[in-house]
Amino acid sequence: MRKIIVPAFVTLDGVIQSPGSPDEDTANGFAHGGWFWPYADESTDAMEEQFRHPFELLLGRRTYDVFASFWPQVEEGSPLRGTADLFNATTKHVATHRPESLGWSGSRAFGPDVVTAVRQLKQSDGPTLLTQGSSELVQQLLAADLVDELILIVVPILLGKGKRLFDERALPTKFRLASSKTSSKGNVTSHYVREGELRVAPM
Repeated sequence: MRKIIVPAFVTLDGVIQSPGSPDEDTANGFAHGGWFWPYADESTDAMEEQFRHPFELLLGRRTYDVFASFWPQVEEGSPLRGTADLFNATTKHVATHRPESLGWSGSRAFGPDVVTAVRQLKQSDGPTLLTQGSSELVQQLLAADLVDELILIVVPILLGKGKRLFDERALPTKFRLASSKTSSKGNVTSHYVREGELRVAPM
């Protein structure tokens, strides 16, 4: 069985929307795109570490479109070329209502029932499944109890509005903190591993 890992840049108030650039995702009038880069430091190593092992991507349609317009265009000599080669070569599993428009090489649509498709994919043989961005897809996976690990790079800012990593559909679940590290700019990278059902007790 494969693992599903959710690595994410997230603010103190849980916003995951558009960390990379101002025009990455402006849905609902979001005007803070690119919020991560003033705080970029060695904390990105936790994200890059996930790409050093075999993986396939799980993507929502908006993230897919951003990636498909960027990664195939990265030029030789760019410091991003290594990541581009990995993303271009791997299989991309995409939640979309327009499967016929998936033009990026290696892209596959989940079909109409995303959760069932992901569950079947997880039970198959193959490399680790990584999400990137894709807040709506991640929320569906959490609601279906399909996420095995969370790697959260928490940036010390508040944005007030924007798409959140977690919503009210998340299934009550216990995670174990496997590691935590604070970076030079104050980002806290925490690695959580799923450890069963939520436990409650009286005071």
